[in-house]
Amino acid sequence: MKPILALVLSSLLPLSLAVSVQAAEPDISALVHSGEEIDLASFQWLKRPVVVFADSPEDPRFKEQMARLTAEADVLLDRDVVVLTDTNPAAKSALRTALRPRGFMLVLVGKDGGVKMRKPHPWTVRELTRRIDKFPDRLREVEERRAN
Repeated sequence: MKPILALVLSSLLPLSLAVSVQAAEPDISALVHSGEEIDLASFQWLKRPVVVFADSPEDPRFKEQMARLTAEADVLLDRDVVVLTDTNPAAKSALRTALRPRGFMLVLVGKDGGVKMRKPHPWTVRELTRRIDKFPDRLREVEERRAN
């Protein structure tokens, strides 16, 4: 009886692990949005936009940056980050008009609507979160969470 029970339980273990891993994955659609139709002012005091520009969705730097951001989406979502992408320079979106990128560019915008950082190369999520965690409003958010 014990060998049969062990066999049944061992066959169910991979299934339960797969379900728990699948449930733990963050919702990428909550993080990444196309920025061609979006106005930055709509995120003021609500989210921290990270805008990723490229001249083409096939730009290797764009692909690398998006892979880095989506791989650790839960860390970014915890910090109220939303990722906006714009890979069509011909469209002349409101984001391109406001931030004037040249080729690939990563722009971090604070909740106050101000540009906090511009980078011409991909950054890791760790580098981004370290920068975000130094913002006064982020420090205040952490203190409020600790108090509750």
